[in-house]
Amino acid sequence: MQPSGPNDDSAAYVKARPPGATDPWSAQGRRATQHLLEVREIDAPTEVAEALGAQRVVVRRRLMLFDDIPVELTDSYYPLAVASGTALAQERKVRGGAPTLLAGLGYVAHEVFEDVSARPVSEAEANTLALPADSPALVLVRVTRDDKGRPFEMSHMVMRPEGRHLRYRWIVE
Repeated sequence: MQPSGPNDDSAAYVKARPPGATDPWSAQGRRATQHLLEVREIDAPTEVAEALGAQRVVVRRRLMLFDDIPVELTDSYYPLAVASGTALAQERKVRGGAPTLLAGLGYVAHEVFEDVSARPVSEAEANTLALPADSPALVLVRVTRDDKGRPFEMSHMVMRPEGRHLRYRWIVE
Protein backbone atom coordinates (compact mmCIF):
# COMPACT_ATOMS: atom_id res chain seq x y z
CA MET A 1 0.00 0.00 0.00
CA GLN A 2 1.59 3.26 -1.09
CA PRO A 3 -0.54 6.29 -0.33
CA SER A 4 0.33 9.46 -2.11
CA GLY A 5 1.54 11.90 0.46
CA PRO A 6 0.16 15.16 1.65
CA ASN A 7 1.51 18.56 0.72
CA ASP A 8 4.84 18.70 2.52
CA ASP A 9 5.64 22.37 1.97
CA SER A 10 6.56 23.16 5.56
CA ALA A 11 5.59 26.84 5.31
CA ALA A 12 1.89 25.90 5.36
CA TYR A 13 2.34 24.29 8.78
CA VAL A 14 3.91 27.27 10.54
CA LYS A 15 1.78 30.16 9.19
CA ALA A 16 -1.40 31.48 10.78
CA ARG A 17 -4.57 30.72 8.80
CA PRO A 18 -7.24 33.24 7.75
CA PRO A 19 -10.28 33.55 10.05
CA GLY A 20 -12.56 30.52 9.73
CA ALA A 21 -9.99 28.44 7.83
CA THR A 22 -9.29 24.89 8.86
CA ASP A 23 -5.84 23.61 9.84
CA PRO A 24 -3.42 23.03 6.93
CA TRP A 25 -3.48 19.24 7.26
CA SER A 26 -7.25 19.05 6.91
CA ALA A 27 -7.28 21.71 4.17
CA GLN A 28 -5.45 19.45 1.70
CA GLY A 29 -8.55 17.95 0.20
CA ARG A 30 -9.14 14.26 -0.22
CA ARG A 31 -9.36 12.73 3.26
CA ALA A 32 -6.60 14.29 5.31
CA THR A 33 -7.51 13.94 8.97
CA GLN A 34 -5.83 13.78 12.33
CA HIS A 35 -6.58 11.99 15.57
CA LEU A 36 -5.58 13.63 18.81
CA LEU A 37 -3.91 10.90 20.89
CA GLU A 38 -2.85 12.85 23.97
CA VAL A 39 -2.48 16.34 25.39
CA ARG A 40 -0.70 16.81 28.69
CA GLU A 41 1.91 18.70 30.65
CA ILE A 42 5.21 16.80 30.97
CA ASP A 43 8.84 17.19 31.96
CA ALA A 44 10.54 18.08 28.69
CA PRO A 45 12.69 15.34 27.16
CA THR A 46 16.34 16.49 26.88
CA GLU A 47 16.14 17.35 23.16
CA VAL A 48 12.96 19.38 23.73
CA ALA A 49 14.31 21.18 26.81
CA GLU A 50 17.43 22.18 24.87
CA ALA A 51 15.46 23.38 21.84
CA LEU A 52 12.82 25.32 23.77
CA GLY A 53 14.78 26.34 26.86
CA ALA A 54 11.94 24.98 29.03
CA GLN A 55 11.87 22.17 31.56
CA ARG A 56 8.07 21.75 31.56
CA VAL A 57 6.06 21.67 28.35
CA VAL A 58 2.67 20.84 26.94
CA VAL A 59 2.82 18.00 24.42
CA ARG A 60 0.14 17.40 21.79
CA ARG A 61 0.44 13.89 20.26
CA ARG A 62 -1.41 13.25 17.01
CA LEU A 63 -1.81 10.55 14.38
CA MET A 64 -2.12 11.98 10.89
CA LEU A 65 -4.07 10.08 8.24
CA PHE A 66 -4.29 10.57 4.50
CA ASP A 67 -7.16 8.81 2.73
CA ASP A 68 -7.70 6.88 5.99
CA ILE A 69 -4.13 5.53 5.93
CA PRO A 70 -1.90 6.40 8.92
CA VAL A 71 1.04 8.36 7.50
CA GLU A 72 2.58 10.31 10.38
CA LEU A 73 2.97 10.48 14.14
CA THR A 74 3.44 14.07 15.30
CA ASP A 75 4.36 15.26 18.79
CA SER A 76 4.32 19.05 19.19
CA TYR A 77 5.82 20.63 22.30
CA TYR A 78 5.15 24.12 23.71
CA PRO A 79 6.74 25.83 26.73
CA LEU A 80 4.27 26.24 29.60
CA ALA A 81 4.74 30.01 29.38
CA VAL A 82 3.26 29.80 25.86
CA ALA A 83 0.63 27.03 26.16
CA SER A 84 -0.69 27.13 29.72
CA GLY A 85 -4.30 28.30 29.87
CA THR A 86 -4.76 28.13 26.08
CA ALA A 87 -6.44 25.66 23.73
CA LEU A 88 -2.99 24.10 23.20
CA ALA A 89 -3.25 22.65 26.70
CA GLN A 90 -6.76 21.26 26.17
CA GLU A 91 -7.59 17.83 24.80
CA ARG A 92 -9.36 19.03 21.68
CA LYS A 93 -8.46 20.20 18.20
CA VAL A 94 -7.31 23.80 17.90
CA ARG A 95 -9.62 25.72 15.57
CA GLY A 96 -7.58 26.89 12.57
CA GLY A 97 -4.51 25.03 13.83
CA ALA A 98 -1.84 25.83 16.39
CA PRO A 99 -0.05 28.50 14.27
CA THR A 100 -3.25 30.56 14.14
CA LEU A 101 -3.73 30.37 17.90
CA LEU A 102 -0.03 31.10 18.50
CA ALA A 103 -0.13 34.15 16.20
CA GLY A 104 -3.04 35.48 18.23
CA LEU A 105 -0.81 35.17 21.31
CA GLY A 106 2.01 37.08 19.60
CA TYR A 107 4.07 34.06 18.51
CA VAL A 108 4.51 34.33 14.75
CA ALA A 109 6.95 32.07 12.94
CA HIS A 110 9.98 34.02 11.81
CA GLU A 111 12.72 31.39 11.77
CA VAL A 112 12.15 27.68 11.28
CA PHE A 113 14.82 25.02 11.66
CA GLU A 114 14.09 21.56 10.28
CA ASP A 115 16.22 18.46 10.55
CA VAL A 116 15.25 15.46 8.40
CA SER A 117 16.72 11.98 8.82
CA ALA A 118 15.81 8.39 8.02
CA ARG A 119 15.84 5.40 10.35
CA PRO A 120 14.00 2.10 10.87
CA VAL A 121 10.63 2.37 12.60
CA SER A 122 10.28 1.18 16.18
CA GLU A 123 7.88 -1.66 16.89
CA ALA A 124 5.25 0.75 18.26
CA GLU A 125 5.61 3.08 15.25
CA ALA A 126 5.31 0.14 12.84
CA ASN A 127 2.10 -0.97 14.57
CA THR A 128 0.57 2.52 14.61
CA LEU A 129 1.57 3.37 11.05
CA ALA A 130 0.61 -0.10 9.75
CA LEU A 131 4.11 -0.76 8.41
CA PRO A 132 6.23 -3.92 8.31
CA ALA A 133 8.70 -4.09 11.20
CA ASP A 134 11.75 -3.51 8.97
CA SER A 135 10.37 -0.38 7.28
CA PRO A 136 12.22 2.90 7.07
CA ALA A 137 10.71 6.12 8.38
CA LEU A 138 11.47 9.77 7.77
CA VAL A 139 11.95 11.75 10.96
CA LEU A 140 11.48 15.50 10.82
CA VAL A 141 12.25 17.70 13.82
CA ARG A 142 11.09 21.32 13.52
CA VAL A 143 11.87 24.21 15.87
CA THR A 144 10.00 27.47 15.32
CA ARG A 145 11.20 30.85 16.64
CA ASP A 146 9.64 34.31 16.63
CA ASP A 147 11.30 37.50 15.35
CA LYS A 148 13.05 37.95 18.72
CA GLY A 149 14.66 34.50 18.41
CA ARG A 150 12.44 32.94 21.09
CA PRO A 151 11.63 29.27 20.40
CA PHE A 152 7.93 28.58 20.98
CA GLU A 153 7.24 25.25 19.31
CA MET A 154 9.12 22.03 18.62
CA SER A 155 7.56 19.22 16.61
CA HIS A 156 8.86 15.68 16.18
CA MET A 157 7.32 13.80 13.25
CA VAL A 158 7.79 10.16 12.26
CA MET A 159 6.50 9.63 8.71
CA ARG A 160 5.98 6.91 6.18
CA PRO A 161 8.54 7.71 3.48
CA GLU A 162 6.50 6.70 0.43
CA GLY A 163 4.59 9.47 -1.24
CA ARG A 164 6.55 12.17 0.62
CA HIS A 165 8.13 15.08 -1.13
CA LEU A 166 9.73 17.59 1.20
CA ARG A 167 10.14 21.08 -0.28
CA TYR A 168 12.17 23.92 1.15
CA ARG A 169 12.70 27.54 0.19
CA TRP A 170 15.06 30.00 1.83
CA ILE A 171 15.49 33.70 1.53
CA VAL A 172 19.14 34.43 2.07
CA GLU A 173 19.80 37.93 3.36
